[in-house]
Amino acid sequence: MRELLSIEQLSVSFGATRAVRAIDLQIRRGETVGIIGESGSGKSVTWLGTLALLPPSAVISGSARLNGQELLGASSKSLSRIRGKRIAMIVQDAQSALNPVLTVGRQVIEVLQLHRGMGRAAARAEATRLFDLVRIPSAARRLKSYPHELSGGQNQRVMIAMALAGRPDLLIADEPTTALDVTVQAQILDLLRDVQRETEMALVLISHDLGVIAEVCSRAYVMYAGRVVEAGPVDHLFAAPRHPYTRSLLEALPSFDGPLQQLNGISAAVTNGRFPHQGCPFAPRCRHRAGICDHLEPDLRTDRDGWLVACLRADDAKPLEIVA
Repeated sequence: MRELLSIEQLSVSFGATRAVRAIDLQIRRGETVGIIGESGSGKSVTWLGTLALLPPSAVISGSARLNGQELLGASSKSLSRIRGKRIAMIVQDAQSALNPVLTVGRQVIEVLQLHRGMGRAAARAEATRLFDLVRIPSAARRLKSYPHELSGGQNQRVMIAMALAGRPDLLIADEPTTALDVTVQAQILDLLRDVQRETEMALVLISHDLGVIAEVCSRAYVMYAGRVVEAGPVDHLFAAPRHPYTRSLLEALPSFDGPLQQLNGISAAVTNGRFPHQGCPFAPRCRHRAGICDHLEPDLRTDRDGWLVACLRADDAKPLEIVA
């Protein structure tokens, strides 16, 4: 598959806080990539920074190229032609993202008119088709509904329809199943996979839910304290993780087989990016730390099995018996 988006050495700071530190990511056409990490690890900020959707106080450096076109530092006019049309994003809280005083149909129609130059009648017909595509019942009638008249799952489907309206090459789904019950979660994930097969777009799925990543994605990046600490194929990553943080995330998953056991949580909180530190950011929480971990921060390197890991003790890792 050809490379669609390449992010190199992307860093984002808010004053003294380093939210993202020298991130490298590559997304190929048509693939599904997961971004994993706890809240505060920099997952969402990475993509908001790439699309210049952060406040002016954010200091952004590095490079992000879409088909060779540089996004960082691009003019507002250039970015307006890319956001929504070439790259679309589904945000975490659909209810808050939708305009409460406009019907959902009008909001989708406006996207179609802006990015595809459709007239009113054609845009309405296409909006109805998109609502059918994302499985909103009585699609034509629902165009007249306001966000507060729809359920959380239906509003999430409206957001997906709006994201698809510009026929993007890349769809970024930021926690698309948050606050939805498990049945609706499964429906939304099935929907995203079906739409991806039909449109051949690339999909980036940001989530702290490892089960969702395992079900949908082929590759994944694990982020901690604003940087990538491990990356590789999902099946290998979950079966034999090299980084202690990835291992800790997997060990915290409940098992549905065998006797009940106490969950293995990760002690303390994510390292604060406000203050400079020495050593590995995960060291204060790591059960496998050595003395050198407190003094030397490891580089992200290619592991012996061909994926990326930033850990001085990666070669000591043993496979986990985990069914993702």
